[in-house]
Amino acid sequence: MKLSVLGIIPKRFRRRGCMVTLTILLRALLNFMGLAALLPVLYLILDSDSIHSNRYLAGLYDAMGFGSDTAFVTAVSGTIVAFIVVKSLINIGLYRFERDYIYALYRYLSRNLYIGYFNRGLAFIKQSNSAVLSRNVNVVCYTFVVGVLRPLATIFSEVMLFILLFGAIAIYNPLASLLTIAIFVPSAWLYFALVRGRVNSYGNKENEAQRTKFRTVAETYRGYADIEINNAFPKMLASFDRSIDTIVEVGAKNATIATLPQIFTEIGLAAGMALLVSLSVGLGSADMKILFGIFAVAALRLLPSIRGIMGAWTALRYNRYTIDILRNAATEKLTSTEESDTCRFEFRDRIAVENLSFRFDDSDHDTLHDLSFEIRRGEVIGIKGRSGAGKTTLFNLLLGFYSPTAGNILIDGERLDDGNRRKWQNTIGYVSQSVFLIDGTILANIALGCDEDAIDTDRINRAIDMANLREFVDSLPNGVHSRIGECGALLSGGQRQRIGIARALYKRADILFFDEATSSLDNETERGINDSVRTLAQNDTELTIVIIAHRESSLDCCDRIIEIK
Repeated sequence: MKLSVLGIIPKRFRRRGCMVTLTILLRALLNFMGLAALLPVLYLILDSDSIHSNRYLAGLYDAMGFGSDTAFVTAVSGTIVAFIVVKSLINIGLYRFERDYIYALYRYLSRNLYIGYFNRGLAFIKQSNSAVLSRNVNVVCYTFVVGVLRPLATIFSEVMLFILLFGAIAIYNPLASLLTIAIFVPSAWLYFALVRGRVNSYGNKENEAQRTKFRTVAETYRGYADIEINNAFPKMLASFDRSIDTIVEVGAKNATIATLPQIFTEIGLAAGMALLVSLSVGLGSADMKILFGIFAVAALRLLPSIRGIMGAWTALRYNRYTIDILRNAATEKLTSTEESDTCRFEFRDRIAVENLSFRFDDSDHDTLHDLSFEIRRGEVIGIKGRSGAGKTTLFNLLLGFYSPTAGNILIDGERLDDGNRRKWQNTIGYVSQSVFLIDGTILANIALGCDEDAIDTDRINRAIDMANLREFVDSLPNGVHSRIGECGALLSGGQRQRIGIARALYKRADILFFDEATSSLDNETERGINDSVRTLAQNDTELTIVIIAHRESSLDCCDRIIEIK
């Protein structure tokens, strides 16, 4: 498991992780010193004559020149209290360093996974479940750092303290150390033996149930209309209930297991006390007091320490599934830099598609094969073909989302590839059948990706006018600042498409791509959109427009039509 966890932690965090390890060791040492500092008080309580009979206390008494036992006891007690206070403050500072490391790592992993998933491209996104990806980014990364790394740190710290404390007891009183082993080791071993397999299984079950629940909720609200019309909500609810029942059941079992460390350690302590009483028959009264006192002090610190180890180990086993998820995601290898390049292609002449072929990884035949054509600047080009002919795949290739299996896409003679993909996408506009809309205002959706204080109002107004949105926008109480609901729920289909067109125009795109943009619209709305496209082409003869459609009526405004067979 250690190697698995280390493989997830990025190299940039490993050196700092070594510093965190040192702080954990230092905290364990300080906690040990704090416990050791209580021994003089223990001696003074159990044997008042130890001030003069114990060579260390007597030496300190004489060296400091104390004149009375009361003054000496007060000074020793005050010094110990001061030391404990300072030790606790240092511990808080060290813990804050560890805490900051944990949350900085969470931020890095979550952000890196979010960007990395996005940069894997359209093919990966389509093959994945968005609810699962969302859970990995939002929940799994956090669970890993607080449910795996933090318990590991706790185990390491408490084990170090246990070793120091046990070693000191063994040196001072071997009988007390043997008694400690005889009591606590069997209790811990029995606990681990009983819960080991169960906790790991519970964690996996909870993760799968959470994934299913996330997916069910997302699909329910996204597909409300179809679910309601087809009376499918009872089935969705049944799936939700099964998931949440599993989560509750597993959570209840895990909560029960979480109480076991205290029960096991308390039983061990009671057994130790009973054994100590039975041993007192062969020991003198003074020896018995010292042995009992040492065992009591040791137990006072060992009990929470052993409980901490047990609890941390349980949490680690329960959340172990996060290790597999993040290791499989290969977070270190994901491209995690945002592409902020705003450079554009200077599109001057033509797009040339030369012997283009494309095949999906899981397919045994080409979706597109040996396709060639040209699109000249200023043309309105239509691309048609039967369903499944590869029209949308061709668009995804032209948009730079896919890379050709064979052949090239040339923009003014320059091959489209990963090196210039961002420049190309900065040059084009895209209006799909289902225009992507954020749950925000009309303004935010037209100027998608722009900070509000950087939006050019004049360009917004021109884009609204050119997309024939003016009448609709002016009819709203808040104009462009009106909210449109999730996925544009408060808009009609035609209004969504016009916002998509306005977005491309605000971007000042040189080429507009329409992917079945009117296929879901009624005839009148389709004619309106086609008229808008025709007007755009007439007003800007240098604007290139490419339209994919399977309906002839959607291509009425085109200068030329390319058919894919």
